[in-house]
Amino acid sequence: MSRAEEKILRHQWGEFRLAPFFFHGESAGLRGVFLLTVGRFAPSPTGPLHFGSLVAAVGSWLSARACGGRWLVRIEDLDLPRVREGSESEILTALERYGLEWDGDPVRQSGRGGLYAAALAQLRAGGFVFPCGCTRAELQRAASAPAAGDPVEVGGAVYPGTCRHGLPEGKEARAMRFRVPEQSILFNDRVRGKLIEDLAETVGDFVLLRADGVWAYQLAVVVDDAEQGVTEVVRGGDLLSSTARQIALQHALGLPTPEYLHLPIVLDADGNKLGKRHGALPLETLDEATIGRTLALALHVLGMGDVVPDAPQVMLAGTLESWDDALIPPGEVRIAKV
Repeated sequence: MSRAEEKILRHQWGEFRLAPFFFHGESAGLRGVFLLTVGRFAPSPTGPLHFGSLVAAVGSWLSARACGGRWLVRIEDLDLPRVREGSESEILTALERYGLEWDGDPVRQSGRGGLYAAALAQLRAGGFVFPCGCTRAELQRAASAPAAGDPVEVGGAVYPGTCRHGLPEGKEARAMRFRVPEQSILFNDRVRGKLIEDLAETVGDFVLLRADGVWAYQLAVVVDDAEQGVTEVVRGGDLLSSTARQIALQHALGLPTPEYLHLPIVLDADGNKLGKRHGALPLETLDEATIGRTLALALHVLGMGDVVPDAPQVMLAGTLESWDDALIPPGEVRIAKV
């Protein structure tokens, strides 16, 4: 079903549309059930909202609202030593100033450890996880090839499988790893099309529970998306490399797979990714003119053309009617300045 058809259904049936859950590997390809579209924005409270996050927030908000759906905010604060005091409040206030109203109360990952523990227990019972006694230094020395995945886990290399078949003599369990499937993961991105990844070649068995007791992002986001009923994940392109891992976890846990849409990665003129270091939007700088200018720039990055700065509510309302996935550029977008 195209987005245009979904808009027609929205006009005929109000807030509800056909929201497909993808079950990869099945002959049917997908099953559809009538559900309310649920999107989400999940910032980490390690600093103020930055322009890259603004693009993700605006894109996910527009995608959900254009179908009459709900938009949730989830605070991803698992790594507490990196959390900066006051950042959560600053980010939420910034979203309000940009006219991005959310549904319900924001959820914080730091208070959901029981859900993650239950998911890990289910995976252990199914034989999908194993204890790992490797240190970071050992993994870096044993690295066999560059990984397309998160370099934080194994120093930018594929996990060599040291503990996959049992802890070597003299090693004690430090972390818990997911045993990646032998088959490739095929999935569809609404902007980039069909993609395929062989996790055994690109990442290897990945961490679910770190040696310091912190739950890994991959497990937490899969559990949270399912528990919150998220039907579409619209986020920055820098998280595209996490998608196959998350789908593998969804399969192992028997959870539905939402739709995925990865937005452009925004770079400055020098090729730097616009994040907290380059492109921060501190609350004290968000006057009326700055909000209008940066929101117009975010809409331009999302393929909405040259939007005239105005009040956020006016700009967003005007964009809802013309929102179309097909207009979103894939890959990277460079801008001169924020």
